[in-house]
Parts: sequence; structure tokens; C-alpha cells
Amino acid sequence: MDGYGAQTYGDAFADVYDDWYSDISDVETCVAALTELSRGGPILELGVGTGRLALPLAAAGADVHGVDASPAMLGKLAANDPRGSVTVTEADFGSQIPKGPFNMVFVAYNTLFNLVTAEAQQRCLQLVARQLAPGGYFAVEAFVPSSDSSSPNRGVDVKHVTESVVLNATIRDPEAQTVRGQQIQLTDNGVRLRPWQIRYLTPLQLDASCAEAGLELAARWGNWAGDPFGDHSTRHVSIYAAGTR
Repeated sequence: MDGYGAQTYGDAFADVYDDWYSDISDVETCVAALTELSRGGPILELGVGTGRLALPLAAAGADVHGVDASPAMLGKLAANDPRGSVTVTEADFGSQIPKGPFNMVFVAYNTLFNLVTAEAQQRCLQLVARQLAPGGYFAVEAFVPSSDSSSPNRGVDVKHVTESVVLNATIRDPEAQTVRGQQIQLTDNGVRLRPWQIRYLTPLQLDASCAEAGLELAARWGNWAGDPFGDHSTRHVSIYAAGTR
């Protein structure tokens, strides 16, 4: 998409994010897992957004830092966090993250794939490896791409119907492993377009990219509860530790 940048997704969805995506995953279970993995040390969230996970982590007593490229998302986070319990950096985490060391760095619910080039994804992993404390972990939550080659590469589906109708139009490029989309919101006041774009990786591709950055797979779960990951899993939570190169 012409003009699509690091802040585009956040700026497009900030005003509806808390309403539309507050229940996309089990926050309580995720917070418990991250708290245990961090062992009481500082935590960094890549793509902190409006604070869906960062604020419950901070409320549980963690030292939480967050980075996001979207001023609109960070504005919503500031409104949700009047006490400033989360330390925030406005930056594209594909090129800059806060200085650590952090016991835990994590990127939740496909947000790593919001970096839409291989170069940006690899640069992010290298930055994470540099800012992890000795013995620290990096956690990635993401979907498992379908291997079904018969799936259509273009489509429109209904996301939800409430006071407005929201359609999701997508174009997938299997060779480039990208998906471009628009969420089309229809209301009495007109039409609002909310663009989004991802570059996805399979779990094995993610492992290889992390290994290149000096991060070794320590565990892979089917969800934040630690359930086993298997051949039929549609999501994964992958935990990486600093290794040797």
C-alpha cells in the first residue's frame, strides 16, 4: 500500500482497539506466564499499543516498558494509564527499542508480523538479542500460517455487525508471505477505511531468523497456558533465550 508505514496500523485502529480487540487472548494467563518468565526483572513489550497487556503486568507489580510507533496508540495508552505505570518509548521497533537489559521482551498476537519486510524483522530480532539480560527470554505469540494451497488469495468477510458493519478485505501473496487488508467500517456517518499489512513467518522460519540473531528456541507452547504445541496447532507461543553465535 502506498504510504504504509510503521505507525499506519496503530493510527488507523487506536480509536477502536480497546473495543474490538480487548478479548483477543487470555490476558490473565498471558500476564501470569510473562511474570514467571521475567523472574521479577524488567519487561519490554514490542508494539505496546493501548496497554492491553502492559497495564495488567504493571498492576501485578512488574517494571514494564513499551515501545510503539503510533502516536495515536500511545495517546490511548496515556489515557488508560494516568499514573504512568508503563515507561513508554515512541519508536519503530523494527529499527529502535529501549535500552535494557530486560529480563523479558515479548511481542504478542502477531505484532511481530506488523514489520512488513524481512530486513525489519531481522533487525528487530538483533536489537532484542542485544537488550536481553543474561538468562533473559524473548517471547513471540503468533498464528501458524496455513499450508493449504487451495485457500483463496483474495477475499472479503464480515468481521462484525453492531452499531456499524465492519468488513475485512484481504489480498494474500503466498510467495512473499504477505497479507494486505482493509477493514471497511460502514456507519450512518459514512465509510471509514482502516488499512493493515503483515509479513508472516512459519514457526521454523522464525526459529531460523532468531538463531541468526543469536536467540535459541527454549520452548514452544500452543498458548500462554503452556499447552503442548502440535501439528494441528493454529497458534504458538515461542520462547527464545540468548545463545552463542
